[in-house]
Amino acid sequence: MLERLNQAVDYIEEHLGGPLDMAEPARIAMTSEYHFRRMFSALAGIPLSEYVRRRRLTLAGAEVLAGERTLLDVAVRYGYGSGEAFARAFRAVHGVGPGEARRTGAALNSQPRMSFRLIVEGRSSMRYRVVEKEGFRLVGRGTRVPLVYEGMNPAIVEFVRGIGKETLGRWEAYANGEPGGVLAVVSDHCADDVEGTELGYFQGVVSDGEVPGASESLRVDPGTWAVFESSGAFPSAVQYLWRDVYTQWFPSNPYRSRPGPSLSRTRVSQDGTHADAEVWIPVERVGG
Repeated sequence: MLERLNQAVDYIEEHLGGPLDMAEPARIAMTSEYHFRRMFSALAGIPLSEYVRRRRLTLAGAEVLAGERTLLDVAVRYGYGSGEAFARAFRAVHGVGPGEARRTGAALNSQPRMSFRLIVEGRSSMRYRVVEKEGFRLVGRGTRVPLVYEGMNPAIVEFVRGIGKETLGRWEAYANGEPGGVLAVVSDHCADDVEGTELGYFQGVVSDGEVPGASESLRVDPGTWAVFESSGAFPSAVQYLWRDVYTQWFPSNPYRSRPGPSLSRTRVSQDGTHADAEVWIPVERVGG
């Protein structure tokens, strides 16, 4: 798997100075483009699109300083339709415009080329099961929140506080399907989402009836789910579980992620330091 990922990165590297079809590195890695993006993001720590942008602007920076091409030629070579768009992107990465960088020989930032190597982990097993599930209905309330990769998400905390513990407790009594209990649902997360991207977020329960105080519902299509369990410090243990799913479980098992909402149920201790979590990720069997 790692060898194929590195071959895919080689392809990306070879096409930074021209059109880049993201379906091709996914083909090289022998997986879907959706799963390739999710896998890359989990392993690299940044979305694939952001990595490509940084690599292109790293190479563009070297050409700007070399002075052998006009700034417009450099912009077009790395996928920018105008000098203005190139200048904005260049400044966002390097902190200085391309013209000023060329005039002054400014120090620029560099995104190193990535490669993936095996680090022996897996000394402790991951608890998981695979579930074939009919379509179901989620009932609760939804909002939009910015993506936060580590630490507490203030927007989610505020949203859940606005619903209230008493209301959430009442909802749990109306849950009549699996996953049980009150669930946190991310409905439209993409692997290319950078920190701060707005996501659809939903709190609710699986129920086929009416739930007092629940103003919205979501229909979830039938499919296969990988279900993972975690117990540890809150919130790091829950966030590390998501990381480990993509960096350890997927490379070791014949499944890949598929589009669909991700579900999680977290029970936090009274002092807020410990949590037991269950995460449901929509998957499909590779080759099946």
